[in-house]
Amino acid sequence: MNENHQNEIGTEQLWDLYRVMARIRLVELKIEELYHLDDMKTPIHLSLGEEAVAAGVCAHLRLDDFVFSNHRSHAHYLAKGGDLKAMIAELYCKETGCAKGRGGSMHLIDTAVGHLGSSAIVGGSIPHAVGAALAFVMQNKTAVAVSFFGDAASEEGVFFESMSLAALKRLPVVFVCENNFYSVCSHISARQPNPDIAMRARAFDIPSVKVDGMDVGQVFMKAGDAIHHARQGRGPYLLECRAQRWRAHAGSGDPLREKYRKPEDLEPDWMRDPLSELEQVLRSRRGIGEQTIRDITGTLNAEIDEAFYAAQSGPLPRKEDLKKYLFA
Repeated sequence: MNENHQNEIGTEQLWDLYRVMARIRLVELKIEELYHLDDMKTPIHLSLGEEAVAAGVCAHLRLDDFVFSNHRSHAHYLAKGGDLKAMIAELYCKETGCAKGRGGSMHLIDTAVGHLGSSAIVGGSIPHAVGAALAFVMQNKTAVAVSFFGDAASEEGVFFESMSLAALKRLPVVFVCENNFYSVCSHISARQPNPDIAMRARAFDIPSVKVDGMDVGQVFMKAGDAIHHARQGRGPYLLECRAQRWRAHAGSGDPLREKYRKPEDLEPDWMRDPLSELEQVLRSRRGIGEQTIRDITGTLNAEIDEAFYAAQSGPLPRKEDLKKYLFA
């Protein structure tokens, strides 16, 4: 973590960020551990390695702020305060799931905390967030809408159309691009002549910045600026958070990584760990002891085990109700 950010962020705030990141990490490791049993009847897209982005952004959001997510949605859902038991039950397609077992991993939602849903449609979160921001303006609210999306979504036409409208109407929306450099197995250099995603917002006079998405301190600081900018009625903002996707596009593990990843992406020096970096700061500079780390890990693991047990023992939807809640 950058030393400037270490000094500017209080210990309690860093500790809160650590808890959120550790929770996301441990939940996804548990999903990966059990996924091969084939009881989770849903595709999964893991956020391992990208936890700092969701934690750093959502730390600034209020309950009435809205988040819109994509297929890689676990981290955003949890960082915004989504119900863990409802999320895990959704992976098991149970009636107690957050989408009543009808949506699976790519369609998580918890309106009670402002997570307005995720979608498998590439770029789908972008116009939804802009629409919500327009509604906030029409209702004279000071809330902010956040769209999380990947680098491939920045190549969709709706990305540019949404930025145009957001700039024209000075809407309180923050676009958060989690740039992990890969669309499935295609590196951004094979898809774009200029990989600078932040630059694209400037065509619409939207302020933007590239962020080290592996440094939760930097994400936290830059996201705070962006969200404050939007909340003050000054219009949209774009964060390009450059991070590493540790796993394959979908599923657990990354068995074909040598076949599609650039060689430098496999170098040990490149494979940073945002959670370990923050843990080191807490230990060496803030006096957090080993026992404290073990205690929070134990508490989180107990919570996660309870959520998985509840999901595994929960009821499936009744056969006669399978079409209930479906509108297309």
